[in-house]
Amino acid sequence: MLQVANFHHAEGVTSATFPGSAPTGLQALFQKLPVERIAAGQSLFFEGDAAGHLFEVVEGSLRIFKIISDGRRVITGFLHDGDIIGVSLKSHYLYSAEAVTDIKVRRISRRTFETEVDKSPGLRPEVFAHLCDEMAAAQDQMVLLSRKNAEERVCSFLLKELLRDIDGRQSDNIIELPMTRLDIADYLGLTIETVSRTMTKLANKGVVAPAGRHSVRIVKRSALVLLAGNDDEYVDNMVEFASYARWSHH
Repeated sequence: MLQVANFHHAEGVTSATFPGSAPTGLQALFQKLPVERIAAGQSLFFEGDAAGHLFEVVEGSLRIFKIISDGRRVITGFLHDGDIIGVSLKSHYLYSAEAVTDIKVRRISRRTFETEVDKSPGLRPEVFAHLCDEMAAAQDQMVLLSRKNAEERVCSFLLKELLRDIDGRQSDNIIELPMTRLDIADYLGLTIETVSRTMTKLANKGVVAPAGRHSVRIVKRSALVLLAGNDDEYVDNMVEFASYARWSHH
């Protein structure tokens, strides 16, 4: 898995949870399990460990990464509230997961998960949609790293975080960036200096503006879309959809 998409396909919307209602679908499997707390910088699991559990992120942010042969770290994704880790894995974890912030998670054994899915046909479309999200995210990451320049990469990252909207701040166009500049650089295949220069350049253009120590305000969304190399109509549709589908995370 490179990164779980933070909005669901149409199948996932049918199991959305609205305020005051009980969780349904895959998240319902985790609901009665105890919450575990992990401090920022601590690992949830390591690459190569036996993949005996799946995890739901209850609160906070994680980075997913691999260490390549020369010792460099490659971050392949960030996970946040409501994301589920490990659906596509079988025997061993293919990456390491580490807390960016203090986090809360719930875990379920793979055997229990597979048993519940086998006896609940209604869960199978949601599992399939989840796997499709992972494949789509992997394809997006390949395009970002192989075809986009530094500015396009940074804008694509900011746009993805804007669409995530887990905190319901879409109307303010404010995005939380709890990860470090080094994290962002390792995710985008850039240096810290390049990320910093690009963010400054976007601020000078009036596309973004600081909104706190770990927050950025998107001032010109249409310009951000253009600079990211994405289709504006597509993004507008996904913003509207993500605003509705985010309820499936709570």
